[in-house]
Amino acid sequence: MTSTVSTLSVPSVHLRAVVTWCAIFPMVSVGMSVMAPFTTGWPLVLRTLVLTAFVVPAAVYVVVPRLLAGTQRIIRRRVPADSAKPVCG
Repeated sequence: MTSTVSTLSVPSVHLRAVVTWCAIFPMVSVGMSVMAPFTTGWPLVLRTLVLTAFVVPAAVYVVVPRLLAGTQRIIRRRVPADSAKPVCG
């Protein structure tokens, strides 16, 4: 039995790691800058808790999926549609 599987269906773990970092780093940087005036006397753990309470859900549910979708669109434009490899299975 032979089937055709697209190599673009699931991004590699390396691509997902890079995309996740590209989402998290700017969000944390902006979040720290915005929170700084309001949290000057707070302990580090409390500042981290508040920041990650916003950054993690926003990244997981909004930013990373959109970045992955955009990345997949770019990859699909570069790879011809007929390049799917036949897989025996």
